[in-house]
Amino acid sequence: MTLFGPRLVETLDVPTENLERLHALGAEIAEGNLIPYLGPGVIDVGPRSSVPATPEALAMELHARVAVGAKLRGNMWGTAQFIEQRRHRKTLVAIMSDVFKTPVEPGLLHNWLAGHKVPLVVDTWYDAALSSAFKAAGRTDFGEIQGVTRALETRDVWTKAYASDGREVPLEAAGSWTTIIYKPHGSAVPAANFLVADSDYVEVLTEIDIQTPIPDIVKERRTGHGFVFIGCRFDDQMLRTYARQILKRSAGPHYAIVDFEPTRMEEKFFAEMAIEPIAATLVGAIEAIVSA
Repeated sequence: MTLFGPRLVETLDVPTENLERLHALGAEIAEGNLIPYLGPGVIDVGPRSSVPATPEALAMELHARVAVGAKLRGNMWGTAQFIEQRRHRKTLVAIMSDVFKTPVEPGLLHNWLAGHKVPLVVDTWYDAALSSAFKAAGRTDFGEIQGVTRALETRDVWTKAYASDGREVPLEAAGSWTTIIYKPHGSAVPAANFLVADSDYVEVLTEIDIQTPIPDIVKERRTGHGFVFIGCRFDDQMLRTYARQILKRSAGPHYAIVDFEPTRMEEKFFAEMAIEPIAATLVGAIEAIVSA
């Protein structure tokens, strides 16, 4: 699958033939027919952010706080696990909270989503830009469901729910929200929930194939829908596993904005999950989507 040649396409615009399709995807998202699935790349195309915008960048930020060996350097999950084992879980949480303490200003896509009654948004990074955009828009009919580590919770707790004002509420309350922001890996806000170390995923990956860690309301809202991946990479097995299981039993069709040359495993993943890659710079794609 050669989309752009051997390098990233930072200097390319959206191919003309894809503009109409991106406009159409924006209309489908606005109507609630397609579910946005946001990766960390989304914060990298908005207002300048001081937080890491890739797992590799986060790994190096953690390494700057607690040095790890060369074999772990650049591996977010392994680096976080090293810190947890050597310095205790509380230290890892404190470092992650400090890394993400500066609020990320919402970008164009965040603000646009806040202006629509989308039923579900999957947001896979640890920042709070999306919920900030919803609050700035005066929305009180939304909330977040965040993944939590089993290292700190009882065996029957996989997620926690937070109302628009940040209060923890029963998970059942999410059924009344117009928009659910699903943060499967947690978030720095409001309660510093982080799935980031290898140990955080041991039980999750054991159960995720039978869907136990995914809330029933998320399963319900994905039914009959497709997904649009924006700012995502799938060059790590963890990222592919989560996306595969969140998509499970959804109706499709699925699309991915691709501004990179996919790895062999990403190509296989796109084919396996019937995800259609759309070649475009992320900035150009977002501008096309929100202009629908």
